[in-house]
Amino acid sequence: MSYSEYTPCQDPVRARKFDRNMLKYRERHCPTKDELLLCLIPAPPKYKNPFKWPQSREYAWYDNIPHKELSIEKAVQNWIQVEGDRFRFPGGGTMFPRGADAYIDDINELIPLTGGTIRTAIDTGCGVASWGAYLLKRDILAMSFAPRDTHEAQVQFALERGVPAMIGVLASQRMPYPARAFDMAHCSRCLIPWNAYDGLFLLEVDRVLRPGGYWILSGPPIRWKKYWRGWERTQEDLKQEQDAIEDVATRLCWKKVIEKGDLAIWQKPINHIRCVESRKLIKTPHICKSDNPDTAWYRDMETCITPLPDVRDSEEVAGGALEKWPKRAFSVPPRISSGSLPGITAQNFQEDNELWKDRVGHYKQIINGLHQGRYRNVMDMNAYLGGFAAALLKYHVWVMNVLPANSNQDTLGVIYERGFIGTYHDWCEAFSTYPRTYDLIHASNVFSIYQDR
Repeated sequence: MSYSEYTPCQDPVRARKFDRNMLKYRERHCPTKDELLLCLIPAPPKYKNPFKWPQSREYAWYDNIPHKELSIEKAVQNWIQVEGDRFRFPGGGTMFPRGADAYIDDINELIPLTGGTIRTAIDTGCGVASWGAYLLKRDILAMSFAPRDTHEAQVQFALERGVPAMIGVLASQRMPYPARAFDMAHCSRCLIPWNAYDGLFLLEVDRVLRPGGYWILSGPPIRWKKYWRGWERTQEDLKQEQDAIEDVATRLCWKKVIEKGDLAIWQKPINHIRCVESRKLIKTPHICKSDNPDTAWYRDMETCITPLPDVRDSEEVAGGALEKWPKRAFSVPPRISSGSLPGITAQNFQEDNELWKDRVGHYKQIINGLHQGRYRNVMDMNAYLGGFAAALLKYHVWVMNVLPANSNQDTLGVIYERGFIGTYHDWCEAFSTYPRTYDLIHASNVFSIYQDR
């Protein structure tokens, strides 16, 4: 078993050598050339094909991920149970004892989850990704994001369930996503110190949130008056933490939508007209002056507010309003219609869609199980405008759209504007996932990008 779960750039053993400050040791640290393993990674001895979706949302084979730690440690919280030769995921969580479905219904009473305006989401510190798993029923695609633990393979469980997830951590570097990517961000007792480092982590959430996007927080310190004893913290400490989070959110120009029961929800403004004006009184954080806000591959976070694109008036959505889902998938994304990507036109976009519709039609004839649910987790190694993912919409799959970090044009923002998810990555390094987590990997014009490396 020693190498069957090997993650080269997030190896818990190698990580011990690195700086523990700000959890930097949990970030990507890839092996040097003389440390590379030039061998195939073995599967566990009794590995078998995962359950098909949607059964995989509730079940996974024990032999594929032989870890009972979470079922014992989180037994009271109903995250995961062992039933004979399989794990069962009841949909529980630390802050949703009635199950993820009921918890999502609670959120839906406070903000609209079902009208198509919210399509992309990020779940920081995702556990076994039950929140993301049950959002899929509502046509919301969540990127579940959590660090590699020494033994609690939370992201591994998520992917085994057929739910989008990546290994990652909020530490010193930006998350590998473009600015204005997600309609909604979520933390349910995710143990991220939101009030620390001058609000650095909330500034990063603000960067990846779309104008008008929501941030949802449950767990400490929300509703501390009820839970403080169970959390084994003083009332003063929890109140101080909540006050600090409220202060950072206000400085970010976020509006607190509601705090009800175990949930608190904030909303990012649709543009920065008032936020820029407010800097005359609120000196920190300042608006970032330099750089491309989408740059996110090994890029350090900064304690400044990522500026939104300019607008003509206070009612205009910065960067352009998006169509509701599912119309969003095939509408020309604002990053293209605004001309912000030189050389990529609305016509190029339509032609790319037609190209991949045609090619996927051919793939289907060769890959027999595509329309039978045999494949669930799909990766596109060089996604460009997301045409391949769009052509797969009618199948029970989700696609991790990867944009090579050294691409000539940064089109990952376009992919998110279409209602899909993805990440930046350099294919000279290992991907931020566990072995055996994708059913189908698609490569188009990948190797030519790296022929000189």
